[in-house]
Amino acid sequence: MDKEKIEKVKSLIRTIPDFPTKGIMFRDLTTAFKNPEGIAIIAEDIEEKYAHLGVTKVVGIEARGFIGGSILAHELGAGFVPLRKPGKLPADTISKTYAKEYGTDTIEIHRDAITPDDVVVIHDDLLATGGTMLAAYELVKSMNPKKIYIDFIVELSALEGRKLFPADVPVNSMIVY
Repeated sequence: MDKEKIEKVKSLIRTIPDFPTKGIMFRDLTTAFKNPEGIAIIAEDIEEKYAHLGVTKVVGIEARGFIGGSILAHELGAGFVPLRKPGKLPADTISKTYAKEYGTDTIEIHRDAITPDDVVVIHDDLLATGGTMLAAYELVKSMNPKKIYIDFIVELSALEGRKLFPADVPVNSMIVY
């Protein structure tokens, strides 16, 4: 992806100081998603990274990970798998509880969503401390797919979330702050 396009998306991301708490610079991607050029560039970037890797499933993390994840699945001709909060999926699930900055949370995936034949991209909008994505990675890994890739639109590098993942797991981010 060329720098000019990345800078265009970056310019569309609204920064909100002191949200949700004082000292946080919140990166609001909804302003990039609502812009036709912004969403097109995001779609192009994520498709470009994975087009030749044999991806069969894209896992999107509730809720903003559903946006880029659905786009990526469509662009790749892959299936889309939602990773949701407890009680939102109708069939048999497996779950993972994990620590967050302000307590704990739990995510779930359908038990039959991923097979050993799958090549999976797990997508979310933003990498901060990495706890949610690490839980997602561990859930997907427990289903024994052939390969797992991790993808973000934005990464907040100062929070070092990338360091949570094994070195053999590719972690990609379009924009790094």
